[in-house]
Amino acid sequence: MKRILAAAALAAAFATGALAQETIKIGALYNLTGGMSSLDGPSLSGAQLAVKQINAAGGLLGKQVELIAPDGKTDQQETAKAAQRVLSEGVVAGIGQSDTTFVMAGAPLFQEKGIPFVTSGATHPKLPEWVGDYMFMTPFGDDDQSYAIADYAYDTLGYRKVVVWTDNSMDFTKALSTFFTERFKAKGGEVVANDSFMMGDTDFSAQIARLAAVDPAPDAVFISAIPSEAGISVRQIREAGLKLPVLSGDGFDTPLVASVPGPEMANDIYFSTHTYLADDRPEVKKFIDDYTAEYGRAPENAFAPLGYDAMNLVADAIRRANSAEPAKIRDALAATRDFPAVTGAISYTRKSMVPPKPVSIVSVKGGEFKVEHIWRPVTE
Repeated sequence: MKRILAAAALAAAFATGALAQETIKIGALYNLTGGMSSLDGPSLSGAQLAVKQINAAGGLLGKQVELIAPDGKTDQQETAKAAQRVLSEGVVAGIGQSDTTFVMAGAPLFQEKGIPFVTSGATHPKLPEWVGDYMFMTPFGDDDQSYAIADYAYDTLGYRKVVVWTDNSMDFTKALSTFFTERFKAKGGEVVANDSFMMGDTDFSAQIARLAAVDPAPDAVFISAIPSEAGISVRQIREAGLKLPVLSGDGFDTPLVASVPGPEMANDIYFSTHTYLADDRPEVKKFIDDYTAEYGRAPENAFAPLGYDAMNLVADAIRRANSAEPAKIRDALAATRDFPAVTGAISYTRKSMVPPKPVSIVSVKGGEFKVEHIWRPVTE
């Protein structure tokens, strides 16, 4: 009897191992704690929803999809370790990250192994060039989103003189300020002062004192920041009695922009971000309904659908390649045209491999977020 039970246990172990090998493994690199968590957390939730739906529909190539998602902890070394871990577990593709600095900590390791990596939210337009031909972007580039908010500030809001604050510790934030300044000046605007801070800063009193001393007063301040500094900077500016408008990019697409200052101080804020709200496409409504049903809350920000889109983009490539071989998935991704993503159709038609996508301009007034304008890029 003992021999029979041992044989049965051994057979069960082999069956479990065989079952594990029958999954298609996808690595998901996200910072679930730390300063990036308010973007990466919703993005992972979107990706997990996509996997649940894919598996409920029969999976991919007759196999279930398994998402492996260790926490990068908003730390570059931890992100590299997370990338090494998922690569050691036999993933055929990777998705994730909402910031360029953290993509650069993990994606090059995928490139070295010949495994495609699709960032769900990092926006530096040089990413495909820096990493290599196995690197793909779900979102627009920082040049597009910076041009969008610069155009809106100059053309619609009528601003002519701005101060620019930049988080000098991040590739994303430095690029955002550079592209915003380039576009705003090209339109005839003037950047009357520049200032800087670092990721993790919690005291902006020195920058605020210099901002208040600018004479004549600027029309607005452009703050290039990640979420952890977005809400704090707005609160401290308003607490200092400054009511000038605040401009930014998608690092401000976080509930912290309203919750940290509170509704009385969360006013006259405008930022560019990924388009999905105020869009009547059926993909958008279905995603919002499905996400709300799954998690009991509406999508927190645009990074939730970006995670969903990144996972479905990989799934689409696997289906079209009819293969889970990484090289074939890469080739199918490169051939993507008009993929109907929630955040806008994705096509890799530019030489840069950055998809030309629409950009939303969102206002925050009384703590309420509203889509004011949809900006569309030149596709060439």
